[in-house]
Amino acid sequence: MWTHQSSKSSRTNNLIRGSKRSFLSLFFLVCLLAQSLIQAQDKVNIYVNADQGKHTISRHIYGHFAEHLGRCIYGGFYVGEDNKVIPNTDGVRNDIISALKELKVPNLRWPGGCFADTYHWKDGIGPKAERPTIVNQWWGGVTEDNSFGTHEFLNMAERLEAEPYLSANVGSGTVREVADWIQYVNHDGISPMADLRKENGREKAWNVTYWGVGNEAWGCGGNMTAEYYANIYRQYSTFMTDWSNTSKVFRIASGASGGDYHWTEVMMRDIPHGLLEGIALHHYSVIDWGNKGSATEFSEEQYFRTMTEALKMEEFVSRHSTIMDKYDPQKKVALVVDEWGGWYDVEKGTNPGFLYQQNTMRDAMIAGVNLNIFNN
Repeated sequence: MWTHQSSKSSRTNNLIRGSKRSFLSLFFLVCLLAQSLIQAQDKVNIYVNADQGKHTISRHIYGHFAEHLGRCIYGGFYVGEDNKVIPNTDGVRNDIISALKELKVPNLRWPGGCFADTYHWKDGIGPKAERPTIVNQWWGGVTEDNSFGTHEFLNMAERLEAEPYLSANVGSGTVREVADWIQYVNHDGISPMADLRKENGREKAWNVTYWGVGNEAWGCGGNMTAEYYANIYRQYSTFMTDWSNTSKVFRIASGASGGDYHWTEVMMRDIPHGLLEGIALHHYSVIDWGNKGSATEFSEEQYFRTMTEALKMEEFVSRHSTIMDKYDPQKKVALVVDEWGGWYDVEKGTNPGFLYQQNTMRDAMIAGVNLNIFNN
């Protein structure tokens, strides 16, 4: 899930910061006054002009994330075209498509996550029988056959009417690989990659707007320093579009983890703003990364400590935004919160690399806290 802004809004499109709480207070005050008036006279009319709000909250803060992790892709929403037991279209489960369409998912990020910086997109195009197998080194060490690739994902996003958000491989990829991927999915004319796309059965370009330039470069994306990644980013983003960005590619830099404000400072200071449309931010509500605790068995103290971690999101958004405002007072660069939530010890007896965990009302509260912060 992520946030976005216009030049007239707050950095994270929390377009009604403070006003929502004021509205609720006013609403309760009106209710109290109405109660008094009802007691004083027979008929009272109360008019609420809900259609006259001055700000719009971006739908993109409700985006989703699909990584090659555990049963998210294979054995999850993708069951394969040859599956005769589970109803599917092009290998994607029909029931999951229906459920996600009902949710009106605004954007969907793929293929990662940490997996993105090991993924080479050309392995996942063309006839499926000819696609090479790979080992998912980050998540469980399982072998994948690449049957779910660029076409499968982007066609699924079309069916969902969701904006695709592709995360490009910076950690183990090349500048040309990323530039070719953009040409493959976005170029409508004649070019080597557009011709290859057409050979693989897709005539019309998908016109993908949102592109992540690596993921967690400070960690699984390459263990880079902020200064080193900023230079790498400049190189990659230069070749992702033309000088004036006529294709309107929205390039999102790998951003900070939680309160790493130095990272954001360097991104904003060292990257020319003509090469940058967004900076990511990741924060998981974890008490102790060395001992995350059970997803379902937790004490009252653990519950409140987890909620305290969730509430830190407001400080992170505010302080990162302040740094960005120093270099970008017109707020043209977005703060994109594209990973957040609860993270606990894996369920006993499962592959540790699958990160399988149950969800409880604690996770619903974490979601509520974060979405309230984003909406305000």
